[in-house]
Amino acid sequence: MVSKKFTVQNEQGLHMRPAGVLAKAVTKFESDVTIVYNDKKINAKSLLNIIGACIKYGAEIEVVCEGPDEEAALAHAAELIESGLGE
Repeated sequence: MVSKKFTVQNEQGLHMRPAGVLAKAVTKFESDVTIVYNDKKINAKSLLNIIGACIKYGAEIEVVCEGPDEEAALAHAAELIESGLGE
């Protein structure tokens, strides 16, 4: 299991477009990818779960990856989140 903490930099938080970018990207990995936010665990491969978490600008989240390609999954998620998820 590997994890990393991030601060959400998207002005509108993780709304439909950035949540979709993240969910689509991590679905390619075998590992389980989870977002921990306010003590809730959110399946990062589910667009609806990410949107339902109402993650706002400035929120601190932790991305946790567990599985055979966990390092690659975390690296890819980190790259996307740090670059603003396409916004």
